[in-house]
Amino acid sequence: MPPHASYKVAVLGAGGGIGQPLSLLIKMSPLVSALNLYDIANVKGVAADLSHCNTPSVVADFTGAAQLADCLKGVDVVVIPAGVPRKPGMTRDDLFNINAGIVKNLVEAVADNCPEAFVHIISNPVNSTVPIAAEVLKRKGVYNPKKLFGVTTLDVVRANTFVADKKNLKLIDVDVPVIGGHAGITILPLLSKTKPEVSFSEKEVQELTVRIQNAGTEVVEAKAGAGSATLSMAYAAARFVESSLRALDGDSDVYECAYVQSDLTELPFFASRVKLGRNGVEAVISKEIEGLSEYEEKALEALKEELKASIDKGIAFVNKQTVAA
Repeated sequence: MPPHASYKVAVLGAGGGIGQPLSLLIKMSPLVSALNLYDIANVKGVAADLSHCNTPSVVADFTGAAQLADCLKGVDVVVIPAGVPRKPGMTRDDLFNINAGIVKNLVEAVADNCPEAFVHIISNPVNSTVPIAAEVLKRKGVYNPKKLFGVTTLDVVRANTFVADKKNLKLIDVDVPVIGGHAGITILPLLSKTKPEVSFSEKEVQELTVRIQNAGTEVVEAKAGAGSATLSMAYAAARFVESSLRALDGDSDVYECAYVQSDLTELPFFASRVKLGRNGVEAVISKEIEGLSEYEEKALEALKEELKASIDKGIAFVNKQTVAA
């Protein structure tokens, strides 16, 4: 049976550098029946443009806070790329002060209008914005940890690309799990678990790991002030949306790495491979973090402190806002 278009997807931040190509890729999905595009500006033109593509989904545009609730009514998957991108010299922390508030406001609207939806967080720093979203949903009494995801798919996409390139493998066959978080040293590609099985020298492991961790900066520098990774991010996010839609549609063989509430480690949120189903995360795949190489074991211990600090920072942000209110 070919998939039938039956799911409603909202992109919050659809006018931006990631939002536009992401919306185009989602418009191409045969599983989408309605595509709601929201932004604070410039979204009318994006929607008009996309609406001419002859794929099944009906495109609608929503501008500004007053139209946000309408954008979210009855939506199955909400994708949030809203916020400001990284510029040269900016750390993901510099983004925090701006993007934390944006994510908080958008997720409050999700809680009020489509509390059952899958929520995909792209806005950086993901290590902090996912805990922010969780706290907001908890306060609204609608938090379902199985349906909140930090989109780390780009780390996997990059790992697959770089490994295939270095080892001269067919890209379609390569699968590298990436665990931890979604910034710098918290990104840990498990090269020892690469499929197909392939051996790396210590030097290759070091070089590949560092390249995967710093790939975002590679693009920021290459764009020289004109933005950050938008096209590859849109591609990776669209893959995660498609996987979520397949899971919602009853496909029982959908696995992706994502940053989710997790008990794999002592940290409350952690990225690893998960099995997706109709209700969100069906299982966190623990066997991949067993039997790590010595390099990976050390890197895993080393990333925990930074990841914990980012999680705590997100939670503290929502607590502070609540007290202020």
